[in-house]
Amino acid sequence: MAATQTIALDVMGGDHGPQVVIPGAALSLVRHPDTRYILFGDEGVIREELANHKSLQDKSEIVHTDVSISMDAKPSQALRKGRWKSSMWKSIEAVRDGDAEAVVSAGNTGALMAMSRFCLKTLPEIERPAIAAIWPTVDAECIVLDVGANVGADARQLIDFSMMGAAMARALFSHARPTVGLLNIGVEEIKGLEEVRKAAAALRESNPPFDYRGFVEGNDVGQGVVDVVVTEGFSGNIALKTAEGTAKQISAYLRAAMSRSLMARMGAILAQGAFRALKEKMDPRQSNGGVFLGLNGIVIKSHGGTDATGFASAIDLGYDMARSGLVERLTSDIEKFHASLNMENIA
Repeated sequence: MAATQTIALDVMGGDHGPQVVIPGAALSLVRHPDTRYILFGDEGVIREELANHKSLQDKSEIVHTDVSISMDAKPSQALRKGRWKSSMWKSIEAVRDGDAEAVVSAGNTGALMAMSRFCLKTLPEIERPAIAAIWPTVDAECIVLDVGANVGADARQLIDFSMMGAAMARALFSHARPTVGLLNIGVEEIKGLEEVRKAAAALRESNPPFDYRGFVEGNDVGQGVVDVVVTEGFSGNIALKTAEGTAKQISAYLRAAMSRSLMARMGAILAQGAFRALKEKMDPRQSNGGVFLGLNGIVIKSHGGTDATGFASAIDLGYDMARSGLVERLTSDIEKFHASLNMENIA
């Protein structure tokens, strides 16, 4: 693998575009000085923002594009109007052509997925890509997928998600044999949707390249009982948004409680170190970035409304995935894994 990691950035994507993407790249560059960037977007706007970050200029190449994909564009519309000439398409194309190891965009999720599938294609045996998110737990982090790429999934797709999540856990956490669980409404084998139960039966009777632990419930995710939690995109996205909202709610409760009286304010001053650590742990910017798994290339989706700190985290994730050889690991797993499957249980 090359000593320098080249990352393509869709500079025009997201709610704030260059005003977040460029400072975010500068922050990530401090942590990963061996990174090189290809910046896709309006050259004039990019150069204006880049002038504020001298250290980034020598590590960046600008590719001008006339078109940017709006946050409310339909995926089909984005493909028709943005193919070949938008900042989003060109940044994905850089990965396809081998000019970059990963692409990071805060743009329209549906458009990014549609363009990524069209441009990069899926890996052999993978029917649908999934979006995998890093989820903070009590002791460390886990991976949850799918968190929004697919509404619904059959048993075969849930099994593929398990394999992809395990490959990401090996790449990110250096776990030789990650633990994997299927999200369900109970741990008993008779509970849950039929497709979830079929996927569980196939995993139990096969020899997957991970440690399958059975069903996990929603309250187990934050406890870190497994390295990878697998679900379909509808419930996964609701769980993700609920967790983000709960973190904000708890923060609001703490601020209100600590300012309620003089004694409370004094206690807050004494405990400010602990509160600072708690705030950092609960800060969604620290785990910003979803990985599009199952594609012939690394695509990272940043939250559209994040700030420079959050976008830097998404770039860091792309860097780690490229450095660890995620696609190569997953490609290697696919052949071994599907050969061990009991197809009768998922027919």
